[in-house]
Amino acid sequence: MKKQERQTLTEKTSAELVKLQVELQQQLTKAQLEKKAGKLSNTSSVKMLADDLARVKTVLRQQALTASNDQKVGKKQESKKE
Repeated sequence: MKKQERQTLTEKTSAELVKLQVELQQQLTKAQLEKKAGKLSNTSSVKMLADDLARVKTVLRQQALTASNDQKVGKKQESKKE
């Protein structure tokens, strides 16, 4: 994943990130199998795919935490108004 692509991860929606996560997981699994079979020429691609997958999971988790935090703040404000 290039630097510019990494920066745009935070701008993507959760659905897009989940789709990307599934694709990366499939690519990683395939690369790991090829590496074990000795068919993979670029063995560093396994680590790069794992790192990219971790980045996507991190952004998904950040979005989930932000959403849950916003809900908590909204509930607190509603209870203060009453």
